[in-house]
Order: sequence, then C-alpha cells, then structure tokens
Amino acid sequence: MRNTLAAAALACAAGTMSFGALAAEQGVTDTEILLGSVIPLTGPPALLGVAHTTGVKVAIAEANNAGGVKGRKLRLVMDDDGYVSARTLQSTRKLIDVDKVFAIPGHSGSGQVVAAMPVLEKSGIPTIASVGPVKAIYDPPRPNVFAVGSSYEDGIRALVRYLGDRNPGKTWGIITQDDDYGVAVRDGFDTVQKEKKLNVVLSATYKRGQQDFSSEMARLKESGAEVFLAGGIISENIAMVKEMEKLSIKPVTGIFWPGRVEAILKLMGPASDGLYAVDYVEPFGSPAGQAFMEKAKPLVSEAEFKGINRYTMAGYAGARVLIEAIKRCGRELTWACTNAEMARTKDLETGVMAPIGFGPNSRFTDSRLQIMQADFATLSYKPVQ
Repeated sequence: MRNTLAAAALACAAGTMSFGALAAEQGVTDTEILLGSVIPLTGPPALLGVAHTTGVKVAIAEANNAGGVKGRKLRLVMDDDGYVSARTLQSTRKLIDVDKVFAIPGHSGSGQVVAAMPVLEKSGIPTIASVGPVKAIYDPPRPNVFAVGSSYEDGIRALVRYLGDRNPGKTWGIITQDDDYGVAVRDGFDTVQKEKKLNVVLSATYKRGQQDFSSEMARLKESGAEVFLAGGIISENIAMVKEMEKLSIKPVTGIFWPGRVEAILKLMGPASDGLYAVDYVEPFGSPAGQAFMEKAKPLVSEAEFKGINRYTMAGYAGARVLIEAIKRCGRELTWACTNAEMARTKDLETGVMAPIGFGPNSRFTDSRLQIMQADFATLSYKPVQ
C-alpha cells in the first residue's frame, strides 16, 4: 500500500512537472529569455541590418546590466535573410519553430515583413518591425505585430512639402523602386504633387537591385529638373548622385531615411553635400544623438560601435518597447501578456525619437519628423527645422 501511494505521489509530481513544462512559453526558462532577429547581415543591405542589430544589442545589454527581467537575462539569436523575401520567410519559421524564440525585436525590411506576415500573424509571436514601417505592416492591425517609426507616406510628404515650399515654381524629377517601398514613396510624393501642383518633368522607376543609373540620370539632365527626389535606398542613391556628378548637374536633391546613413555620404563624396533628408530618429549631431552614442559605446564591440547609424537608433527604440512590455509581465511571461502590454504602451521615452505609444486598435507609433541636411565636411546630418 505504502509503495502504491509513493508511486502515485511520484506520478502526480511528474504530471505536475510535465504540465508546468507545457505551460511555460517557448524561449523562456528560469534564467533566460530568448529573442530572435531576422535581418540582412550580408550584402549591401547589411549596412542597415548590422547597425539595426547593434541597436537591439544595446537595449538588451542595458536591460541585462540592470538585472534583466525578474532575474532572467535576455539573449539574442540572429538569422540572415540577405534582404530576400523568400529567405525572410524561411528565417522567420526557423526562429519560431526551430530556435523557439520568445519574441522578435528586429525584423527585416518592409517587403520582407509583409512576406512573413502570414507566419507571424498565425503564430502570435510578439514582433517589432522597426526597419521599414510601411502601412501593410500595421494596417489592418494584428494583435502581435507592432511597427515603430513614421509612415513612409508621411515622411515623403514632409520632405516634398519642405522642398516645394523652398523651391516654388521649380521643375521636379522623381525616380522610385519597383516594389512596395517604391509605391509608398510615390504615393507620398503624388499627394503633395497634386496639393502644390508641382511641375514634374521626369517620373521613372528602376528595377530593384539595379546598379547602373546612367540612362536615368541622362534623362534627368535632359529634363532640366531643378528639384530631384532620389527614391533609392543605399547603393541606388549612391549611384544616382555619383552619376549626376559625372554629368555636372546638381539639382536640389532629397533622399528618404532608408538612405540617411552617414557612411553613404563618404561613398557619395563631395557631391553629397547639401542633400536633404527626413527622419524620425535623431541625427547623431544632436544632443540626443550624442547621448545615445555615449550610452552605446561601452555596451557593444568596437566594430559594432563604428558601424552605428540611424538604424541603430530605430533598432534600439523597437527593442526598448518590447523589453519594457516583457518587464511589465514579470515572471508570468506569455505571448498574450507581452502583446497586451505592448498595446498598452503610452509615451515611452527612448531618448532617440519622440515618445512611443500604441493602443487597442493601433499597432503603429506615428512619430514626429525632422528635416535634415547633409554636411560632407563632417560626414553628418544637421536638422534644418
């Protein structure tokens, strides 16, 4: 009888342990919370992907140095998608199903997140998109996918309005990429073009991945455009500006924040001086930018620190939102709690952009924008308003 009772007690205990293990959310142990990132770490887009990851690492190191989350330390695993949507989908599935991460504080570009959305939405895993916040990511709102930044359309509208107001009566040219990113840029431009009756003398698109822009820039010169919106990302904008330099033309040129990276100024050379840009994160020349650099320096490697750019701030801000929500859930950490707490986020200060907030039917924080201008002498951007 005694042996029977003991066996029953052991079985009960085993059952309780089994239930506890099943009840625990994936990626969470008594000592650790595993986070995952799908990001381009190779090829030209790595300029943004590696920098973004550095921002996530800064937020994680900051939290861990403060004791972690109720004694649990945060750890990050990364998967390189090369900025290719098919690979993004594979990487997302791997992080969720194989690596068993608890949450994703960093996801790839706009088109890549859209491609992975069915997997993200079905899984329910808490996800932050802070690389390319296009409308398709947050509208309609999903319970578990949150976007940090400002909409592409709003950003372009702000930049084009600024340039239009300061260049009344001038002729315009625009070249955009043939994908979701390009559509968003053009939609924003078209709104202001109609609003201000801009005289557009050149409107063209280019194939994603295109490197040679000699034909497009020759057409730009022939058109006589006095103001130009370069709708590329990184290598495309470099190629456009260098080609304009060869042709001895220098229209007033605006670029979008995906290319608002200091390293690009160096690659463009003196022709980059005076470029206009728009962004929702602080430039490094501002007091807030300097404060972030001082914070980041002791928390990352020397190589990572040297590669910091505006995507580092975006990655940091997004990761901070997620980590703060995780902290509010405490020891009883679940996807449902984390998603609910992120939705309750109000006026979270990160120091690198305007306060972040969401809501019951809002999965996007539409942040204040700044117009900036490039200074090649210092390889930096300075706010102009």
